[in-house]
Amino acid sequence: METIKIKNLAWDTAANIYFPPGFDATRKYPAIVSTHPIGSCKEQTSGNVYGAALAKAGFIVMAYDASFQGESGGLPRFKEDPNFRVADISYVIDHLVTLPYVDENRIGAIGVCGGGAYTIKAAMTERRIKALASITGVNFGRLIREAFTGFEPLTALEAMGQQRTAEARGAETRVDNYLPPSVEAGCQAGITDIDVLEATDYYKSSRGQQPNGATSGLFSHNAAAVGWDAFSYAEVLLTQPLMLVMGDKPGGFGAYRDGCEIYGRAASKKKELVVLKNTSHYELYDQAEPVSQALARLVPFFQGNL
Repeated sequence: METIKIKNLAWDTAANIYFPPGFDATRKYPAIVSTHPIGSCKEQTSGNVYGAALAKAGFIVMAYDASFQGESGGLPRFKEDPNFRVADISYVIDHLVTLPYVDENRIGAIGVCGGGAYTIKAAMTERRIKALASITGVNFGRLIREAFTGFEPLTALEAMGQQRTAEARGAETRVDNYLPPSVEAGCQAGITDIDVLEATDYYKSSRGQQPNGATSGLFSHNAAAVGWDAFSYAEVLLTQPLMLVMGDKPGGFGAYRDGCEIYGRAASKKKELVVLKNTSHYELYDQAEPVSQALARLVPFFQGNL
C-alpha cells in the first residue's frame, strides 16, 4: 500500500493505493475508486476491507478521505456536502488516469453506505466509470430529510440557517456526532434501531474505530444534503453495469429500501441486486462471512465488466 496526496479543487485529497500481488509497474491494470461511508475514513471498510480484498483480486484500488474530512484538506472541517463528495470521485479518477500502470478504459467504482450512493450519483455523469458497485448503499439526502431531521426537514433547514448565521458572526461551530458514545449509552437512551446500535459498535469500539473516523457532521452546512437526492435522473443517466449488495435485515438508515429503489430505477442493462440472508448493514462492513459472500459476487462482477 502507498499513501499519497492528490490535487482536489483548492486542497489536497489523502488517499491509499492498494496494489495487486506481484505488482508490475510496466503493466496496465484495471482500477477501482473506493468511497467511504458518511463519518468514516479511508482506513475503515472502504480501504482495509474492500480495497485490500479487491487489490488481492488483481485491481489497483484507491481509497481516499472525503474533502473536509480525515486527512484530506478543505475548510470548514466535518462538512458533509454530497456535491463535494461526488466531485471527489472525479478528482481521484483524474489522478488515476495519470498513473502509467492504470488502464484508463477500465476504471470502476465502489462505495459503502453513503459512499455507495455517492458512487451511484457520480457514475451518472462521470463516464470514465465503466462499472460500479454499492455496498449497503444509503441515499444521504433521503436519510437526512427523514430520520436525521426527525422527519421535519423544513424546521431543520431553518435551524441550519440560523446556526450558519451565528457562525458567520463568530460563534463556535456546531459539530454533531451522529452516534451515542457507546452501545450501552445508546440502549440506556432508549435507542433500539439495529443500524444505530451496530454503527456504534463498529465506530466506537476497537472493532472499527480509527482516529479520523469522526462519525460527525457540521450542522450548519447540512442544508445542501437536505436538498440533494442520489437517485435523480437514474432512469436516463445511470447506464453502466451495476451491482447492489445489501443485507436482508432492514434498519433505520434505509439501505434495503434504497437498494431496491435504485435497482428498479437504474437504466443499466446489466444490473444485479444481491441480498444476503440474515445480514445487517454493519455486518457488511467487516464481518468475515458477509464480506466474503459479497466479494464472491463483486470480484467476478468487476472482472467481467472492467
